[in-house]
Amino acid sequence: MTESALTGVGLGLRWEFLDEVLAALEAPDEGARGAALAVPFFELSPENYMRRGGYYPAAIARVREHRAILTHGLTLSVGGVDPLDDGYLRALRGFVDRLDPPFHSDHLCFSGVDGRFVHDLLPLPLTSAAAAHAAARIREAADRLGRPMAIENITYYLVPGRASLDEADFLVEVLERAGCGLLLDVNNVYVNARNHGFDPVAYLEKIPPARVVSMHVAGHEWRDDAGVVVDTHGAPVIEPVLDLLARAVARTGPVPVVLERDNDVPPLDALLAELAEVEAAYRRGLAAREARA
Repeated sequence: MTESALTGVGLGLRWEFLDEVLAALEAPDEGARGAALAVPFFELSPENYMRRGGYYPAAIARVREHRAILTHGLTLSVGGVDPLDDGYLRALRGFVDRLDPPFHSDHLCFSGVDGRFVHDLLPLPLTSAAAAHAAARIREAADRLGRPMAIENITYYLVPGRASLDEADFLVEVLERAGCGLLLDVNNVYVNARNHGFDPVAYLEKIPPARVVSMHVAGHEWRDDAGVVVDTHGAPVIEPVLDLLARAVARTGPVPVVLERDNDVPPLDALLAELAEVEAAYRRGLAAREARA
């Protein structure tokens, strides 16, 4: 586990507005830079950029000259049973070393079996055995990357097997066994609470605040055909999620928070307006924490 000097609300960096961000960061005079300059840091998924040459890696290096960049992986499959991929880890370490984030994060899930990758984040059994297995692989990944690891709580729509733990207790057991940080996705807590009928505030109260090294917020959608809330990352963050974010920040203090938008990405100006709303919730959380001190 590690602490980060980063604070405030950053933005997930997408190809759709990468050029606009660069133009703002590299503009010769302050009046031409625009609101994007106020974003304190960015986050990206290495899988979208590593093992490729040309414009995009060079553009990411230029962004890094002006802002810190957090790395958030998609394919480590810490809960899987296949050995961790040597080639992937070598490429990932090289990419992450160039950006030098305070930690690297990935999801508490598995993503394939027998060498077949399913391009999805699949849930683990909520058992102590699964927690021990995932924790050992998280420790291995941290050793091989030479950098602290953080894991993210995922959304899920079924629980495989017979659960012996609830989701929060399972997550805490993984964190303690692995000695790693938590990337707390507040939207994922809200979505799972809606779909599985638990209290999201009670969930937050089970999480050791010192384990939380960063947070995510994003949008979701109700699907009438399935009768569930789906974590789409394709809609604005709703007020109940912002309220949950404020509660979480009141417990953890000023960790970095990332606004994610991966689908139906709006113009950058619209995202920055939404980021200001997230920032307001973040400040409410810090004020509540200070009032309790």
